[in-house]
This record gives sequence, C-alpha cells and structure tokens, in this order.
Amino acid sequence: MNVIGWALAGACVAAGSGVLAAVVLPRRARPAAVGAATAAIGLSGLVAGIAALSGQVFQARLPGLLPLAGVEIALDPLGGWFVAVTGGVLVAAALYGIGYAGGGHGQSGRPVQAALPVFAVSMLLVPAAASVSTLLVLWELMAVSSLLLILAEHRARPAVADAGRWYAALTQVGFAAILLGLVVYAARAGGESFADLRAAHLSPAVRGAVFVLVLAGFGSKAGLVPLHVWLPRAHAEAPSPVSAMLSAAMVNLGVYGVIRVGFDLFGGGSRWWWLLVLTVGAVSALYGILQAAVAADLKRLLAYSTVENMGLVFLGVGAAGIFNASGAPTLAALALAAALLHVLNHAGFKALLFTAAGSVVRATGTRDLDALGGLRSRMPVTTILFAVGALGAAALPLGNGFVSEWLLLQSLVHTLPAGGVVIAVAMPLAVAVVALTAGLAVAAFVKALGVGFFARPRSDATEAARESPPAMLVAMGVLAAACVGLALAPAALAPVLSRAVGAATHTPATVVDGGVSLRLAGIASTMSPLVIAVAVVVAVGGCALLVRLVAGRVTRRRAVALWDCGVGPPTARMQYTATSFAEPLQRVFDDVLAPETDVDITPHAESAYLVARVAYQARVPDRVEHALYAPVITAARRLGRLGPVLANGSVHRYLAYGFFGMCALLLVLAVTR
Repeated sequence: MNVIGWALAGACVAAGSGVLAAVVLPRRARPAAVGAATAAIGLSGLVAGIAALSGQVFQARLPGLLPLAGVEIALDPLGGWFVAVTGGVLVAAALYGIGYAGGGHGQSGRPVQAALPVFAVSMLLVPAAASVSTLLVLWELMAVSSLLLILAEHRARPAVADAGRWYAALTQVGFAAILLGLVVYAARAGGESFADLRAAHLSPAVRGAVFVLVLAGFGSKAGLVPLHVWLPRAHAEAPSPVSAMLSAAMVNLGVYGVIRVGFDLFGGGSRWWWLLVLTVGAVSALYGILQAAVAADLKRLLAYSTVENMGLVFLGVGAAGIFNASGAPTLAALALAAALLHVLNHAGFKALLFTAAGSVVRATGTRDLDALGGLRSRMPVTTILFAVGALGAAALPLGNGFVSEWLLLQSLVHTLPAGGVVIAVAMPLAVAVVALTAGLAVAAFVKALGVGFFARPRSDATEAARESPPAMLVAMGVLAAACVGLALAPAALAPVLSRAVGAATHTPATVVDGGVSLRLAGIASTMSPLVIAVAVVVAVGGCALLVRLVAGRVTRRRAVALWDCGVGPPTARMQYTATSFAEPLQRVFDDVLAPETDVDITPHAESAYLVARVAYQARVPDRVEHALYAPVITAARRLGRLGPVLANGSVHRYLAYGFFGMCALLLVLAVTR
C-alpha cells in the first residue's frame, strides 16, 4: 500500500476516533477533540491528494464492506485534485471551529458533533470511489451527515428547520436522479465498476438521458439554478465552520461528478450536452451574483456568491466539452484547466469569507449588514482578512479569483475560426456573462466590506464587538496566505493541474506553460500576477510619496469646525445601508429580480389625513423559487388534504381499494404480456 492508501486509511481511523470522542467525552472536551480529528482527516486527504497529483495511483477492493458489490476505491489525479482541495478546507475549517466553539459559542449535542468527522471523511472518499455502489453510498452518507450539521442550531432559530427541510428534499431529489442515471448506465454496461462503464457502448439516446439525469443530480449539490434554492438557506443557517465546509468543499463534488461521468466515463459526449452545461452555468452565475448584490444578509450574500462561482465553473466545463466535441482538444484542456483552477481559488476565498463572517456573527450576534458597521476599528484583523477574501471573490487583480477567471476568458476568447454556429454564438455570450458577473461581484463585495466594516456602527452589539480568539485568526490567516499565494504564484500549480486535466480527458495535458503564459497555435497571451502586484505596490507607494511631498509644501492651517447648517455631525442614519447601496442595481434589474415593496401608513386617531407613522419594507425574493417551487408546494398541500377523505377509517373502503388495485394490476399484466 502506497502513500495514498495509508493516507486514506488514516482519514478513516481519524473519523472513527472523532465519532468516539463525540460519544464518550464530556461537553467541554468534545469540540477540541472532534475538531482535532476533523483536522487530521483533512490533513490525510491533503496528503493523499498531493500524492495522486504527483503521479501515484491507488486501487483497492474491499468485498466485505458492502453487500453484493463490495467497496472499490481508486484515486487518480482528477480525484486527487478534489481530495486535496477538500482536505485543505477541512484543516482550516476544523481549526477555526475549535476556536469558534470556545466560550460556549456554537456548541451542539453529541449526534451533531459525531456527524462532523463522518461528513469530512465521506467528502474525501467520494472522489476516490471507483464503482457506482461505492459512490452512491458515500454520496448519501455525505448528504445525511451534512443535514445533521445544518440542523445544529434549529432550537435557536426557526429558519434553521426550514433550511433543513429544503436541503433534505432537494438533496434527495438529486440523489434519486444520480441513482437512476447511474443504475441505467451500469445495467446497460453489464457491470458497476468505472472500468466497466468506460468500456460500455450505449446508444446516443441512452447516453444523453443518463447524462441529463446525472447533471441534474450533481448540479443540485453544486447549487445550479433552478436547483439552488436550498443553498442560500442551508449555507446561511448552518454554523459558520460548517458553512465554510459546505460552500468551499461539498459543492465542488457536484463539479467532480459531472466531469467524471461526462469526460472520463463517457469520453466527452455530444456537443448538445455541453451546450446545456454552459447555458445552465451562465444562468446560475448571473442569477447568483444578482441575488448576492441585493442581499442584506452577510452569509446569504456569500451563499449566493457560491451559486455564481459554481456557475462560472460549470460554464468552463461546458466550454471544455464543446471544444472537445468540436475537435479542439487543446482549447478543451485549457477551459477545463480554468474550471479546475477556479474550483481551488473559490475554495480558498470562500472558506476565508465564511470564517470571517462567522467571526462577525460571533462578535455581534447578527448577520444583517444594515445593522453592522464600524468593525474596522473593533475587529481590525478580521477586516483585513475579509478584504483579502473579497478581493478574490470580486476577481480583481491581486485576488486569486482573477487568475482563474482570466484563464477562463482566454479559453473563451480564442475560439475556433471554423467552429460552426454554436461556438460562434455561444462563446461571445459566455464572455459577456463572465464580464458582467465580475462587475456585479465587485459591487456586491464593495457593499459587504464598505457597509459592514467601514461604516459607522449601527447597533449597540456592533459597538461592543471584540476581535476573534487567536485560534480563529490563525485559521483565517492560513486561508488568507493560501489566497495570496494562489494569486501571486499560480504557475506552481501547472504540473499538477495538467495531470488532473489529462486524467479527465485521457490526453496528455500540456496546455499551460508556466501556469499563466499561453503558447497555443496562433495564440500568444501572457499575464504575470507577480508583475501586476509589484506594479500596484509601486504605483500606490509613488502616489503616497507624491501626496506627502505636496502636503509638505502646503502651509499648515489651524483646524476649525466647519459650518454644518445646524444639522450637526453625520450619524449612522445618514450613511448608505446595504439596502440603499443595492437599490440602483435593483432598479436596473427590476424585471429579473421582481422586488416586493410594502408601504404601511398609520394615521392619527383624530384624523385619517394626519400621518402618525410610515413603515417602508423592501424585499427581494428568489423569483425562481416563487415561479417553480411555490406551485409544487401548493399542489402537494392540496393533495395532502385528500388524506382524511381517502383514509376515513372505513374497512369497506380499504377493501375496495385493494380489490380495484388488484384488478388494475391484472389488467396491465394482461395487456403487456
């Protein structure tokens, strides 16, 4: 057994010890012990992923663990990429969680704490599954354990239970789609191992149906529109360390599933598959960032940002599939490399942002941006760390998100001259979507940082906020350092990224020279993040020096109070709130967002013409949820009301049900025989 095998075995042992610690240890000792076990699981995954990316291959079959089929494990560079990303997020989030639980914050019961190491190890093992049954069991284990973690604070807030119901319903719908698609695939292939699936020859209709089912199932876990409605609820209501794991690690496995089935098992597939993936990704990216730009809940804003970034990743995956189906393997590998790199970059800055948001919630007790402000002076380190994550999420230069989005744009811009109508229309539209989402992301995170951290305090809880404990700051500092490293030296990832792309496409992946310098046929495009960083530092330093020199020549004057027209000094009520900051964007995209406003005017008792109070309330609901899910829920409730009518306690009626049901079954058998 090589390094990968020992690392995965160590992760399983650490998971068992974490469950045992949650069951046996007293309340005060549980968070540290479970957190240490979860961090060990993440570290083991990081080692296994790096070993797989370095060229090691691991395969194992354990026939006694599952009835009939057994367990098959194999880790190649593609799975290693996702295992390494998941492991890194788990290490940082687990260490953060130890500090987060200090002082009684975020502590929960034994079942929830026992679910944390189970959730962590199941996420690590999903990319290592090498058979349909193994993948399905691990996927469902991940779903059930994550549901327990999302419901950890259900006694504190009623919204947590609602989020759990949405997550449970949609994750089971997604699982049913994956189950149906892969079972049909395995039945036609004559075996359930991935090797059997690769060797299978299916008709185009069956291949297309299986891919659509698998896309729906894995896309629901990644938060693609319209199956995204669980994500803003669950990621916002879960404890902040769990939110970081969900948004920076678990959603990535939806991307893994589509790449594994579409590229690896099916070998590429038809062009219309990937046009569907690209379209769904583009819609998800735009809709997610629009909702984030108008959100006033800090964690909900970050959750919708996850929808946006997963949309960008799927846009890159779809572009790679279109290029591959059009006979352009080099451009396909470039687009897929951009998508995989954005998976890593998003994991880094989103884990940092959710942990920083958790520090804010822990210190102030609120997620409402309209009630925050003034945290820059009270939580200076958290403010700086949040700014690093926001820079990456906004895809601005010096942020790690800029590198992968720039690479994605390069793959979309340099399309094939003779690629046909599909590429000629789809790729320019995809470029426009990426550009628009980047601009809206800047607006969203300027709002989050400016209103939440740099404005004046708007509540007593904000004024009393204090900096986070050292353990939380260290974990966030590690994530921030990773984001800075990814932004300044992405070239270091070129060899391992090429191996991951090659494992997915079954081609030698030498598309990236130096990580960010492209030398393709007829294409020359070079960008150095380090040079950009030096240029920005020099420019800022030069401007600061110039201002200082000019200020030294100006005659200093005595400071006096300015005339304020009798209004007095500015207060927090005079500043932009998150709602007012987003109002111009809300007006521009009014037809898409469909905001709801309610004005309640209360007159004086003496006269209806004398106004005593005016209450204005604005809300931006999820339009997709209202259009698609509200009718389904209404119909389900109406069907539920038929229960007392159908089951009224009459034995004669129940016997009639059985009689007519048996007659119908016999009739069907007679007709179909």
